Amino acid sequence: MSAQTTEIADGIFRLSVFVPDIEPPAGFTFNSFLILDDEPLLFHAGQRSMFPLFSAAVEALMPLDRLRWLSFGHVEADECGAMNLWLQAAPHAQVVHGETACSISLNDLADRAPRVVQDGELITAGRRRIRYFDTPHVPHAWESGVIFEETSATLFCGDLFTQFGSRELTRDDIVAAAIAAEDAFHATSLGLATAPTIRRLADLQPRTLALMHGPTFQGDGAHALRRLADYFEEMLRQPA
Repeated sequence: MSAQTTEIADGIFRLSVFVPDIEPPAGFTFNSFLILDDEPLLFHAGQRSMFPLFSAAVEALMPLDRLRWLSFGHVEADECGAMNLWLQAAPHAQVVHGETACSISLNDLADRAPRVVQDGELITAGRRRIRYFDTPHVPHAWESGVIFEETSATLFCGDLFTQFGSRELTRDDIVAAAIAAEDAFHATSLGLATAPTIRRLADLQPRTLALMHGPTFQGDGAHALRRLADYFEEMLRQPA
C-alpha cells in the first residue's frame, strides 16, 4: 500500500490512501494535503499507522525537514494521530490551530508548543496565502476549523462532504454522495449553527474543495456548500 499523489493546483498536492475494507465495495479514502511554499504546510497528519505512507509521499516532493506548519480539522486519530511523528521528522515544524483546539488538547498532546491562530488569521503569506477559520461543531468537534488558500481559492474542508469511493478529482456533483455518507455515519453535530457556518465558508467563493474523505472537487464550491447547508437546515426542521 502507498499514498497516491495528485497535484490539485500549482504546488498543492493531495496525498491519498485508499482502504477498500471500509464500507466495501466502495471503500474509503484518507487524504492529506501538502502546500509547497517558503513555509510548507501539511493539512491532516493522518493516523500513526499511516505515517510511513504519508511521509514517503511528502518526501518524494520535498525533504521532510522543510515542513514548517502542520494543521488539521479537529483532534481525532485520522486527523492528528501521527502529529508527533511529523514533529520528530521535521524539527522546525509546528502545529497550528485555533485557540479552542490548543487550549483543550494540543498544548498537552503536541510534543512542541502549538501556534495559536484566531478566526480569520493568516497562517502564512508567501506565494500562497493560507488563512484559518473556526468552524466549532462543524462537522463535529468543538475545536473544528478549516484552512483556505486564497490564491488558488482552495478550501481544505476536512470532514465536510465525506463520502465513499476512491475518485481523485471531480467536477461532478459531490453533495448527493455526501448526503449518502451522512445517512450511513450520522457523523455531523447537527445544530442551529451548522448551516450558517457552512454558508460562511461558501462566502469565500472557493473554486476547489479539498475533501479529507473523498475526491477533490473543482468547480463552483460555493454552490456545493450552500446545497449542503440547505440539506442540514432541512434535517434540523424534521421532528426527532
